[in-house]
Amino acid sequence: MTVVCLDLDRTTIYSAAALDLRVPDHEAPRLLCVEIYKGAPLSFMTEDAVAAFLELQGVATVVPTTTRTPEQLARVHLPGPPPRYAIASNGGHLLVDSAIDPSWNAAVRARLDACAPLAEVEAHLRARGGPFVLALRTASELFSYAVVDRAALPDGWVEELAAWCAPRGWTVSLQGRKVYAVPAGLTKSAAAAEVVARCGGGPLLAAGDSLLDADLLEAADAAVRPAHGELADTGFRRPHLDVTTASGAAAGSELLRRLRERAAAIAPVPVSGRL
Repeated sequence: MTVVCLDLDRTTIYSAAALDLRVPDHEAPRLLCVEIYKGAPLSFMTEDAVAAFLELQGVATVVPTTTRTPEQLARVHLPGPPPRYAIASNGGHLLVDSAIDPSWNAAVRARLDACAPLAEVEAHLRARGGPFVLALRTASELFSYAVVDRAALPDGWVEELAAWCAPRGWTVSLQGRKVYAVPAGLTKSAAAAEVVARCGGGPLLAAGDSLLDADLLEAADAAVRPAHGELADTGFRRPHLDVTTASGAAAGSELLRRLRERAAAIAPVPVSGRL
């Protein structure tokens, strides 16, 4: 069966700030809350997106694929039955029936031995920080990110960090208010390939909006990105990549419809029994 890997934040689900509703309030779409954080609603899908998501589940193996940690992912309750597979920590964790797969976790840790240790990168980030770094965090003991004040971020700081990280086997990307430092071997595409293999092979479709989704979209047989996000800002285009006409939450429902149509077109046709 076709595997569809879906980035979550600002691709499939949207915070109130990211909804980007461009219609009068009385014309706004109905929303389903799919995440609660500290007792308050945090992430949403439009009613149209929910319908397209459920239809997509009927023709493909849908795999939530996120940079969120497993604990952060557990807060998200997507429509329909729980997914058989999910990818968290930018590919560092493969979840099977909501449980972390230990064999994949061990394989990832072994692959990352070729990169500089996390502690070295954390120490450099801390030493090179300043008042513009609002918080420095580690995700799943796999990668680090700094929450920054974009307006106060010094010119060239991200580029200097990237130049320091590159020979140590780490990549750097600025996404919104976060600067990520991620081992080069930690990718969503590698985890997606593992899911495809466990599903017996077949096409891979994908959707994502951020720089950390680029490798996943590159690896897919067909992909969609929204008209917003870091990939849109960089003009990311590929022959097998579609771009939505809408942005914000409307892009979420549009890309889910496009993936559903693509998956349905390549789904195997049942063979009827002989008379």
